[in-house]
Amino acid sequence: MTDKRPDLKDVNERMRGLLARTTHGRDDFEDLVIVPVFAVIVALIFGALIMLATAVDLPTIGRSFVALAVGSVGSLSAWSETLTASIPLVLAGLGLGLGFRAGLFNIGAEGQLLMGGLAAVVAGFSLDFLPMVLHLPLTLLVGALVGALYAAIAGFLKATTGAHEVISTIMLNLISFRLLDWFLRQPFIQREGRSDPISKDVPPSAELPRILDFIDVNLRLHAGIFVMLAAVALVYWMLFRSKIGFAFRASGENPDAANYAGMKAAFIIVLAMGTAGALAGLAGATQVQGVLGRASPGFSAGIGFDAIAVALLGRSHPVGILFAGILFGALEAGGRQMQVDAGVSIDLIGIIQALIIIFIAAPLLVRSIFPWGFRKRRKGGEA
Repeated sequence: MTDKRPDLKDVNERMRGLLARTTHGRDDFEDLVIVPVFAVIVALIFGALIMLATAVDLPTIGRSFVALAVGSVGSLSAWSETLTASIPLVLAGLGLGLGFRAGLFNIGAEGQLLMGGLAAVVAGFSLDFLPMVLHLPLTLLVGALVGALYAAIAGFLKATTGAHEVISTIMLNLISFRLLDWFLRQPFIQREGRSDPISKDVPPSAELPRILDFIDVNLRLHAGIFVMLAAVALVYWMLFRSKIGFAFRASGENPDAANYAGMKAAFIIVLAMGTAGALAGLAGATQVQGVLGRASPGFSAGIGFDAIAVALLGRSHPVGILFAGILFGALEAGGRQMQVDAGVSIDLIGIIQALIIIFIAAPLLVRSIFPWGFRKRRKGGEA
């Protein structure tokens, strides 16, 4: 009988390679910073060319990009909107990036976010007898837990039956849309006196407080930004400083080698999916507790899908995802200003985001466009 176990030398080499990747050299810098920056630049250039091709004159193109900058970072209010929009994007992106590192293409963040956000709303108005010091963190925890359980379904199916996570998470996304509609019409969730599907309000004791209202009550930036930063630090530590993070990355690089090294593949799959879902559920909780105050059909507004682009732009690295999420938050905030000031359709922002994904998915194309920005490589991959 042929021995199908991986060669021990190959296992050792791959494990040493994973350990080596915890140190950051020029190659890591190019992959995490230079490629995404150039991808964004090229996407903006192509966005301008698209506007030019659709009969938008040069002065209007110039005004649109000025408005994009002013609306995203041109004032305290702009920064507030940019960071507010980035919070759920970063949290959901962290979950997706963690899954990618573990070799799992989890694209179900949208459904996990919806279920986590809905659970946070229900916990919010159901536990309104608790003091804020307990009520607020407990509501966030409920959102994360429900998101984790919903994502773990796909992990369990993959671990036990081999069902591909792309198919199962797509189906779970669709199921979550219908579940949300159904739950919002249940008497214990639907707001009294309303016939449309909308939930009761999150009570003040479960709301994430706005942190800049002492300057201006219209500034919407809330304490979820601290949750976001804590999640970035936690995921970074988990991936690059903990045993379970090493198991995630080893399983993602070479499942056979990870199994041969004694790692339990099924457990890793379920745990990785559950952790990713917890972060997506937390994203939904921060959105309803910090911005919306209630749940309604489609309250996620596609954040779970945009988070896929954020994770790709951030190269599945927690710090990269943080900056990618802020960039996408800036595009969202600035896009509204661009539409008002220059009369350019906000759909252009979607085009720019799509172009960013295209160029991130083709790093060799970016390297060929900007060869001077990268260190030349010799044959065999050596610099």
